[in-house]
Amino acid sequence: MQIHDGEKPPETAVSADEVDPDRQAEEAEAWARLQDLEKRYGITWNGIDDPEDPFNWPAVRKISIAIIMSIGQLVTLMSASVVAAALGDIARDLNIDPSTSQLTFSSYYLGLAFGPFFIAAVSEMNGRRNIWLASNIWFVLWNALCPIGKSKGLLISGRVLAALGASQFLPLRFLCSPSRLSGFESLLTVIFTKVTDMYPSKYRGRSLALASLLSYLGPALGPIIGGLLTQLLAWPYLFWVVSIFNAVITFLGFFIVKESYTPAARRDTVSRFSAHLTRPFAQLIQRPIVQIISFSLALEFGIFSLVLSTYATLWIDRYGQSRLISSLHYISISIGTTVSAQAGGRFLDYVYRRLRRRNNGVGKPEFRTPCMVPAALLIPTGLLLYGWSAQHRIYFVAVDIGAAIFTCGAFMFTEAVLAYLLDEFTEHGASANAASRSLSYILGFLYDGLEYGWGNSVLALVWVVLDFPIPVLLWLFGKKLRAKGRKD
Repeated sequence: MQIHDGEKPPETAVSADEVDPDRQAEEAEAWARLQDLEKRYGITWNGIDDPEDPFNWPAVRKISIAIIMSIGQLVTLMSASVVAAALGDIARDLNIDPSTSQLTFSSYYLGLAFGPFFIAAVSEMNGRRNIWLASNIWFVLWNALCPIGKSKGLLISGRVLAALGASQFLPLRFLCSPSRLSGFESLLTVIFTKVTDMYPSKYRGRSLALASLLSYLGPALGPIIGGLLTQLLAWPYLFWVVSIFNAVITFLGFFIVKESYTPAARRDTVSRFSAHLTRPFAQLIQRPIVQIISFSLALEFGIFSLVLSTYATLWIDRYGQSRLISSLHYISISIGTTVSAQAGGRFLDYVYRRLRRRNNGVGKPEFRTPCMVPAALLIPTGLLLYGWSAQHRIYFVAVDIGAAIFTCGAFMFTEAVLAYLLDEFTEHGASANAASRSLSYILGFLYDGLEYGWGNSVLALVWVVLDFPIPVLLWLFGKKLRAKGRKD
């Protein structure tokens, strides 16, 4: 990395006919970013074309980093749902009641809720790469220990501790910056802020899609793999297979993943740690915009968590299908997430570019809000189709279509909201992400205790009443809300 010596953007004599408004906007954004880095940290890159700048890394390197981290995210997020198909076997082997066995499923979300605060602090202090490697190693060890001795206490505590390492990825739901590659989180403390370090706002949607290419399949693949391994082997192998696979990914990432966080090289890690650790709490308390987004994502994830945890039992209890066949219905959820990640990411970028062009080349986080509207409509539509079809035992395809529509809407909404969040918190996106996601996972844990029918009905109603106005609120008053509590 080279030190920028205060160089200013060069003035070039270009005729009006040769001016490309989009190119001008990109260069202005790039120079503003470098100047902001120098102002904040006293260090920046040597011009907008510096090859050491992550924004200027070759496309192959960016894609390789995104894919390896996406695979790692797939594994850790898959761990949240991989035990769903084995809860009956776990309850029988450990001699525990069904509600306690359900705790082995939902306890994972507690670790996901609180881990981001520490991980966000360390990643903004020491960079993304080191915390990514350390978190993966932590996850591999604790996840492998979960079934040892078939102890109820070790299984539950091990799930919580493993989730602390997995929380670096936070879904689904968050986030990026400018570049020359047009490709797509999510949702995730390190991986999405890693993408933010490499991509500009113009490509934020598609760069998020690239980073979450595989990770969005995790919640759906978990029960499928869990059902297969439980039927062919035994439930302890769920944990060991996942740990072995993630260990391989971590080993490859050691050589592939490079540090992308500019300020990391100039941090006083001892004196600054408390500031980084408290930043997510401060943002959640002081910034109304973070509070609104946190509430919105918490509600959306609470609904998603409930649907995910009961989906397999629905097919077993109401449709009389086997454990393995019932787990295959999670493919409909993976279809919804895939469509959302790829088509939704491109739509997000398209709308942003159109609105920025109309605004004389100046982008705003509010340009993300139009994409929230169709997503907000898809969620209750899919939820109602899924719920009533299951209630009356209509042909299973109707239930799967409803689940796919619901999932697509949920992840599209998340992508748009998180892109909005990262547009506002570019350098400290990890802290903002941690603040907003923690409420999501806490509610995911609490909603797990609601009865199936009432839980879906109440959450669907609350979503319509409380979350529908949020896109309009952000579009009309987003600028004022972002200004409140901000310390420039």
